[in-house]
Order: sequence, then C-alpha cells, then structure tokens
Amino acid sequence: MMDYIDDPKGFTTNIVNMLIEDGSDLDAIYTIEHHFSSTNFDKLEKAAVAAFKLNYEVTDAEEFDTDDGQEILAFDVIAECKLDIEVIQAQVAQMEKLAAEYQVEYDGWGTEFIEPE
Repeated sequence: MMDYIDDPKGFTTNIVNMLIEDGSDLDAIYTIEHHFSSTNFDKLEKAAVAAFKLNYEVTDAEEFDTDDGQEILAFDVIAECKLDIEVIQAQVAQMEKLAAEYQVEYDGWGTEFIEPE
C-alpha cells in the first residue's frame, strides 16, 4: 500500500477509491482523522490550538515510543465530511500548511469503512 509521505494526493485518491470499491457507504458522513506528531510539546500544542481555531475538533496529545525508542507526542485533528476526494485534499493541504507553520509532522489521515444501510 502507498504511504502518505510518498505521494499525498495519490494516497488520498487511493484510500477513497479503495473504500468505494470495497462498498463503503457513499452517502455517509465520515470521521477523518488527520495525524500530527512531534518530539516538541510546545510546538505540538501550538499546532493543536491553531487547528482548534480553524473549528476542528482536536484530541488530547498522547505519548508514543517509536520503533527506534524515541518518544514522540501525537494528536489528531478530527473532520467530518462525505467521502469526497476534493474535500479531503483541501483538508490535507490545510493540515500540511499548519504542520509547516508550527514545525511539526503531519502523518496523513485515516478513516473507517462504513457499512451501507
């Protein structure tokens, strides 16, 4: 599977198309989780506040250990929308800008399959 970092636009298109091909509900509203991380709590906190000011829901930061033993902090920015490539691409562009501005990592996004009713 393609990684976000390799091709952000291709990643988004690929994920949406895979969900559609698998039969995910096209009429549903999806919870999109945009993933941020950093080793610097202050920068991460500023990015979270900025996302909140853009009217997104923001989760509390959690601490994780990477495979190489480094401690990182991470939080998610939550958005809700239909499974629309252009809308999600616009969110991704906004998240990338936020990450660059606050010098934190944007690790892409995810969502879950929704069974049609």
